[in-house]
Amino acid sequence: MASRTTQILEAAARLIARRGVRGLRVEELAAEAGVSTGLIYYHFKDRTGILRHTLEFINDRAERYTTDRATDAEPLSPRAELDETLLLELQDTQVVRENSTAWGELRASAVFDEVLREDLARATLVWVQEVAALLGQVQPTAPAPALAAAAERLTALLEGLSMRWLSGGLRIDHARELMRGAVDAELALLREK
Repeated sequence: MASRTTQILEAAARLIARRGVRGLRVEELAAEAGVSTGLIYYHFKDRTGILRHTLEFINDRAERYTTDRATDAEPLSPRAELDETLLLELQDTQVVRENSTAWGELRASAVFDEVLREDLARATLVWVQEVAALLGQVQPTAPAPALAAAAERLTALLEGLSMRWLSGGLRIDHARELMRGAVDAELALLREK
């Protein structure tokens, strides 16, 4: 059984994905999580605390579904690991749909919320650095600024493709094909550096 905190964060991610950040009400969150509002305030202090912890929760969950592999699985080549890490953000599962939608809602709300904007900027920076490190494993002679720029472009594109797919503007197979093409293009640019 999940801890109470995890239950609340799972419920918060579901509600943010369904109703957006502005639609998140503590009473509804309590009902969705099956806990009291007092327990939510005990764990998270206020609405900002709920949002901050939910952002951290969806980042951790994304880290798990993009990097977890069976212990007996063959190690991936650096390129295969890069592709898999990015493409696993474009899989048609409830968890990925929920995570990606909640991330998009949190990003949209950060436009008007300075605290959330700072948290989201930090989380995005970590993601960009992780992708830059993967690119560096594929193209180890590329300079660090070029790796960072390529990672920035790839993560921004992935967010856009994800939102188009989730909103019905793009088929998932086409989104994945576009992402693979972008990785090929970025690696070709890095080889020229």
